Amino acid sequence: MKKTFGRKIKDYGPLSELLARRTGPILLPDRSHVLIRAFSAGNKTITRNIIKRVLSLSDAETDKKLEEVLKEFKDRHPDIEKTFNSRYREILDYTRQELDIPDRRKMLIGAYFCHEYSPESAALLNPSIILHPNQEDLDPGAIRFILSLRAIGEGHISSITFREGVIDALGEISLVPHGPFISEPEYLPYYRYKKDLFTRKLEEAGFHNHFCRRVMDSLPDYFTMSELQILLKEKRKSMSDMDTLADRSIHGILLLAKSNYEVRFDSNSPVSQRILFPEGPTQSNGIEDARFVRFINDDGSYTYYATYTAYDGKITMPQLLETEDFIHFKFSTLNGPAVQNKGMALFPQKIGGKYAMLSRQDDENILLMFSSNIHFWQTPKLLLKPFADWELVKIGTCSSPIQTKAGWLVMTHGVGAMRKYCLGAFLLDLKDPSRVIGRLRSPLLSPNETERDGYVPNVIYSCGSLIHNHNLIIPYAMSDYATSFASVNVEKCLESMRPI
Repeated sequence: MKKTFGRKIKDYGPLSELLARRTGPILLPDRSHVLIRAFSAGNKTITRNIIKRVLSLSDAETDKKLEEVLKEFKDRHPDIEKTFNSRYREILDYTRQELDIPDRRKMLIGAYFCHEYSPESAALLNPSIILHPNQEDLDPGAIRFILSLRAIGEGHISSITFREGVIDALGEISLVPHGPFISEPEYLPYYRYKKDLFTRKLEEAGFHNHFCRRVMDSLPDYFTMSELQILLKEKRKSMSDMDTLADRSIHGILLLAKSNYEVRFDSNSPVSQRILFPEGPTQSNGIEDARFVRFINDDGSYTYYATYTAYDGKITMPQLLETEDFIHFKFSTLNGPAVQNKGMALFPQKIGGKYAMLSRQDDENILLMFSSNIHFWQTPKLLLKPFADWELVKIGTCSSPIQTKAGWLVMTHGVGAMRKYCLGAFLLDLKDPSRVIGRLRSPLLSPNETERDGYVPNVIYSCGSLIHNHNLIIPYAMSDYATSFASVNVEKCLESMRPI
């Protein structure tokens, strides 16, 4: 018998005998899942020229071409006529034109300013698993889950896509077929901003000059984007044409507003057909590595949060995603000096009356921080440094902490020689998570010969796990290309931990 954490445990031998068991199934990127997205011609002159060329077609040519387009693409997208008409109206708003033409010509013009995009054409990776809000109509001992994944398409643009599945009493995993379509949510233009929260975020971002104060003082306690835009236009007129401070402030205010928004899916669409594509300016090049957690609120209800990395092509920025039903989502900026780098992972409940979060501020170590407001994070403290030879480059979290009787179980990734990524784990005290009880000295999961080739070679990575029937279920990405599953007995994993 060995002794760890002051308690006697069984001797299961070296950890190499306790590596997680690969269970499958494997999810490959599905290139047949395509979105219909807006195509931009580049500028208004070229846009008008395209419209003129489409209008030059005869009625017969217009009808023939529209029928060709509908025949070719109608079965690939639901309500494609509605999409073409909507895109036509967007083009007219952009060019500021007024056209009195038949509906079929309008629809055809809309088609010329659309294109297909395959969000999974390059990779399907970095999964996070969470209990499904609906646990009805299941066999005894089974649970239903939602799997979120980072989908990468043309231009290295990352979005969040979903799959649904069931884990039965024996730990077998089955995935729900995700159907022929994929759909984006409706952007909610009437999202109301809370003035005191918006003002604080603005100040945290460095915008607390006289112009900003005048704008915020003129707004009601709750305001919409249109109200904000009208007010900014009025305030700008009263300033000098050469007032660069006002222009910079307006840019900062609008950037913050556009980075905080809400979207809603059709409630009848299956979860596995929903996708969250980048919308806000801070995420124009991607929504990366969402770590979902089912958070227990003070009243006992649940909110699903996800910390993710927004990427605009140059800068990465941690942000927050929130939903109660996976239909209505809210995107929010995170603020404060502790909001840096990647790998933020929220605890599933408050600790000592405060939110708690793990992060990696310095791109090397894991840190811990607390806050009374989920949107603001101030002072992180060092929690864990690289230790073993397979993590000497850096370590980071793979998931939000999972509560067990022994403590908070945290999955990690470690980066070693040849930038090889492996999965590990450590354990925190339940009441005082600043106290590390123990950690694994060897990897829990390492890329094997069948997993080491892909978009980024030699990488095993995960963004969230869950416990079912005493087993830790680990979805993981294989070399940033495809996704599979593994499991490990929780008790054996905990008993293999060693004090620091």
